Amino acid sequence: MTAERQERATPDTWMCPPEDGWTYDQVKDLELPFDWELVDGIIVTRGMTKFWHDQVRDNLCAALRQAKRDPCGINVERCVMVDEHNIIKPDIVVYDKTGLDVFTLECLPVEHVALVAEVVSPGSRSEDRFRKPGMLGERGVPYYWCVERGADGVPEVHEFWRHHEMGVLAPPDHPRHRTRLKTEVPFPVEVDLASLVQL
Repeated sequence: MTAERQERATPDTWMCPPEDGWTYDQVKDLELPFDWELVDGIIVTRGMTKFWHDQVRDNLCAALRQAKRDPCGINVERCVMVDEHNIIKPDIVVYDKTGLDVFTLECLPVEHVALVAEVVSPGSRSEDRFRKPGMLGERGVPYYWCVERGADGVPEVHEFWRHHEMGVLAPPDHPRHRTRLKTEVPFPVEVDLASLVQL
């Protein structure tokens, strides 16, 4: 391993990654005054969210926790290691907890992820709609929800399933849920979408 690869990011150097980008091991102990993800080896700041976003995220997570079945676990903004250069913090992640040690685990391995749900914010539109589903589909994540704000303020859930032959996340036959989310995957769940936010 070269000296460059052993280098650790610091508050003074994080904006200047090595030629092949930072790895998780090089940035995991970094303390910065903002929340961040690692995208292709580059530290990217995560923007502030609005109250609507946090209400929807928290209430949807609660609904999923009520409906979940073993061996699934559910977490909010838990880092997922897609690979050593890409660490994301989904709004909600549903994962298979089989064999995971909660006492030592820092990042969820992408192989354990069953569903990622992202509540779209003005500063994360392209990330949530395009980059993350593309990257996660390529790595085998079977389900993805993109939660958008409807014209009336009620959330809409756009559901994506992984196309096994093409290796991408794509809409199933009925991909958009407008007033009620009802799906069988990754486990049966039914949610009144208006109940997720106080209008």
